[in-house]
Amino acid sequence: MPTSSDMTTHTDPALLDALQHQVAVFARRAEQSRLGGVGQARNSMDRAAYLLLNRLDREGPMGVKALAAGMGIDSSTVTRQVAPLVDSGLVNRASHPEDGRAVVLQLSERGRSRLEEVRASRRALMALVTEEWTEEERDSFCSLLTRFNTSLSTVTATLPPVTSSS
Repeated sequence: MPTSSDMTTHTDPALLDALQHQVAVFARRAEQSRLGGVGQARNSMDRAAYLLLNRLDREGPMGVKALAAGMGIDSSTVTRQVAPLVDSGLVNRASHPEDGRAVVLQLSERGRSRLEEVRASRRALMALVTEEWTEEERDSFCSLLTRFNTSLSTVTATLPPVTSSS
């Protein structure tokens, strides 16, 4: 596996510095604003809940392990994050259709409705932020950001775990 110094020899270090700075600024602004949309639904759903509900909506009912694997997090984290969604009626637990002993999580009608409210609010924010962009610029940015997120996920999955230096 190449080292980080091998990877930077073919790319302008100033460009990599500018890129990492812009990613850091984006991360800070995204966290500050929580990219929670506009209007009444603004910041009304945390990122973990939004991502979990989105996955269940797009991929259908699934078990905790499958949900965790698809999101790149461990099962105990998913279990912790799903509990309040079940308690609030946004997610239902149901018997697995093929193995009645297993449990799957599925988006409830209330969850679907709530998710659509939040999506609409967040779409409005994206429209506002990019109102001076062309459709091609939006499409290009979305494609590049998707590619960046995919690459980041792949690379971070291969890095050794961070250990405390205390």
